[in-house]
Amino acid sequence: MSYLPVPSPGTTPRRVLTIAGSDSGGGAGIQADLRTMALLGVHACVAVTAVTVQNTLGVQGFHEVPGEVVADQIDAVVTDVGIQAAKTGMLASSGIIDTVAATWRRLGLAIPLVVDPVCASMHGDALMAPSALDSLRTHLFPLATLVTPNLDEVRLLVDVDVVDADSQRAAATALHALGPRWVLVKGGHLRSSDRSRDLLYDGADFHEFDAERIPSGNDHGGGDTLAAAIACALAHGFSVPDAVGFGKRWVTECLRAAYPLGHGHGPVSPLFRLT
Repeated sequence: MSYLPVPSPGTTPRRVLTIAGSDSGGGAGIQADLRTMALLGVHACVAVTAVTVQNTLGVQGFHEVPGEVVADQIDAVVTDVGIQAAKTGMLASSGIIDTVAATWRRLGLAIPLVVDPVCASMHGDALMAPSALDSLRTHLFPLATLVTPNLDEVRLLVDVDVVDADSQRAAATALHALGPRWVLVKGGHLRSSDRSRDLLYDGADFHEFDAERIPSGNDHGGGDTLAAAIACALAHGFSVPDAVGFGKRWVTECLRAAYPLGHGHGPVSPLFRLT
């Protein structure tokens, strides 16, 4: 696959901010974002929203970072380093979501924002309080350039059970009505097909992104990795469809390179780029 341009030594690279939770097992969350951003030649900045207690077997708990600390992290990065794109991951509560949205508006940011609405881990462990779903819909989605829910998250957000192409389109339409400029309904969890088909929608046109399904139990952090790669491409000035196409190719290769870890699900891996 073709990659994003890597800056020459001593040249300041593009900067992307990830606003997300820390994964103590290193497979998802901020750790997954940092790996992808570094290997795509982007300087990653972070605003930590929560510290999770987790490993390859699941999430045992998490500690939420105070909202004012999250806001201060975003402020510190934007006003000094400067960023060309941002993404969100685990936001945990309505308070954190409202704080991120208010900070984004206060700073007057007009850069691409990818919202990965992380509601639960791949093991089904809750990563967001139920009251936070309303805050996602009403406060953060209208600021998003792109939202990237998986099928479980689609069901929680708009009560649509995606089982085929028609219901995937219905889900995209319902999500777009919540205010984001673009919606990507990921099809990786739709096991009825041997293909992984994601559907992108801007309120007028649908774009399909198709890839072979990589049979692997080591797929931890796949959603984070996809959203991070898309954000990196947007920081380089890609259009949303081109950025999604790039992210889809990237996460597919990361799935091919995934490795076993611990006693549960290992992570997708961008380390293939090193070879």
